[in-house]
Amino acid sequence: MPVDPAELICVAEFAAPQGVRGQLRLRPFTEDPEAVAEYGPLYDRTGRRQFRIRIISPHKVGLVVKVDGVDDRDAAAALTGLQLHVPRAALPPIEDDEEAWYHADLIGLDVTDTGGVAVGQVRAVHDFGAGDVLEIARPGGAEPLMLPFTRDYVPVIDLDLKRMMIDPPEGLE
Repeated sequence: MPVDPAELICVAEFAAPQGVRGQLRLRPFTEDPEAVAEYGPLYDRTGRRQFRIRIISPHKVGLVVKVDGVDDRDAAAALTGLQLHVPRAALPPIEDDEEAWYHADLIGLDVTDTGGVAVGQVRAVHDFGAGDVLEIARPGGAEPLMLPFTRDYVPVIDLDLKRMMIDPPEGLE
């Protein structure tokens, strides 16, 4: 049964086949890489295709997994690059005293600078390996602003008001 795509959160991506028996490398986006197997079935972006995985072993890109119904290298290769999602309700709640967010919570937030001037809207949160980076779409087709996602540069996030305040370093505006 399909799930509502609006309720899906991306938690992993198939990286590449591993061997000839249908195993795949999986790049998890979860804090605990192995937690991705505990959320129940995984879905494609549309919510129509469902995948059940079993962790085989750790790997330098994340994990090696076996996907139900994928039994050879060609079938595994066909899944390369596919992002995997779970319904938001399957994710553990964030503790009230914790200052943390799911990346999906940040997408679409309005962004202002510390002087209250509108900067744009969060388009994406990237992880290039050295920490999260916000991609902020600016009005009028200007180049997006790429900003390290740190407390120094992002002092205020208000999910209730759907906004964040940034304090970018000089020259990055």
